Amino acid sequence: MKATAFIRKTASKNDTNSVATIYFRLRDGKKDIKAASELTINPNHWSSEKQGYKDRVALVSEEKKQALNNEVQNILNLINQNYTPESDSEWLSTLIDKYHHPNRYKTKEEIEAENKPMLLELFSEFLVKHKLSEVRKKNFRVIQRTLARYELYVRATKKGQKDFILDVDTVTPETLRDMWDFFENEYQYYELYPSIYETIPEKRTPQPRGKNTLIDCFSRIRTFFLWCFDNKLTANRPFDKFPIEECKYGTPIYINLEERDRIFNADLSATPQLEIQRDIFIFQTLIGCRVSDLYRMTKLNIVNGAVEYIQKKTKEGNPVTVRVPLNDKAKEILERYKDHEGKLLPFISEQKYNEAIKKIFKLSGVDRIVTILDPLTRDEVKKPLYEVASSHLARRTFIGNIYKKVKDPNLVSALSGHKEGSKAFRRYRDIDEEMKKDLVKLLD
Repeated sequence: MKATAFIRKTASKNDTNSVATIYFRLRDGKKDIKAASELTINPNHWSSEKQGYKDRVALVSEEKKQALNNEVQNILNLINQNYTPESDSEWLSTLIDKYHHPNRYKTKEEIEAENKPMLLELFSEFLVKHKLSEVRKKNFRVIQRTLARYELYVRATKKGQKDFILDVDTVTPETLRDMWDFFENEYQYYELYPSIYETIPEKRTPQPRGKNTLIDCFSRIRTFFLWCFDNKLTANRPFDKFPIEECKYGTPIYINLEERDRIFNADLSATPQLEIQRDIFIFQTLIGCRVSDLYRMTKLNIVNGAVEYIQKKTKEGNPVTVRVPLNDKAKEILERYKDHEGKLLPFISEQKYNEAIKKIFKLSGVDRIVTILDPLTRDEVKKPLYEVASSHLARRTFIGNIYKKVKDPNLVSALSGHKEGSKAFRRYRDIDEEMKKDLVKLLD
């Protein structure tokens, strides 16, 4: 069997406008069948020997010549691959038409499968359509970028997976386990496969992720899959056989009022910038807000002797105005910075603020040993307080000390902005050492 391409039309030597249809011919013994294609060429440019353009055709670009030559070869290859002794002229015409118009011959299901959005496309749709606060959207986008890097990682490292794309219909519990490994060890892959991170970068280089962080990441991925299932975008539920355990947290660490006052009264005049950040930290312990809410505050947030704000975390979900009356210490701090323009207080970046807090604790002598859970191993470790101090410790200090005084979660959550039934808030209810002593005395 031999397949060739040919044209039937000729043109005068200087004719550059005529166009000839390219035909295909199949000969096998006595069989000789022909069919027209939709490919065309000027007769003076055709080379029957090369089955395409002549080598030297000045008026045609190399790209156009190569494109037509490739199409001719594609059809010839199709003929050679699909020919059987029963093939006839109708078969040849249909084969060529199918090459030019493949969708004419596809079922509705095949077309839908080809046009089906892949997982990362659906993830973008999820971020638009699913009701999420801007803070949560930001967290989900981190997950989305990591999943995109996972695709590149699989293509680069798995045999036979050069075209790997995450498909919401085909993700299995085994896929999730492999994804977990990538999320957990991404900080190592960053060094082994730098091109992945050049393609989809982050502001900060990947750091080791602890168990709680991994649980949080995969809880978000599970939320996405449930959204796809609920919206009939997939029937796949891979998390049904991929259980996610609960996050494990230690007792919230906070400083008592004596330690807070030691920091407030410490002489930091030798380091003026630390002195300013100390005031900001103490102010945060007196109003109990998250650092993201603190940094958005201006003098307009001070209303009739209280600070009023809508939490950024819940702003778009169920916005509630939190109002915290200012005590004398808080008013004294605001008075110190009454001439500061713009934001409520002279804030620096959150990262530098956290670094300053650790230095402030150490210089103030607030260095008692505390027991915390290591975020990576989840084992108990002992550390001096100044090593674990951060902006969130200010919020915990506000909540913990008020709860010790009133022991009424409804009153405390009204000031802290925690919603009813919050798991995070329940951890603040741990019975402190003084309360334990009082309970033991009941046995005397």
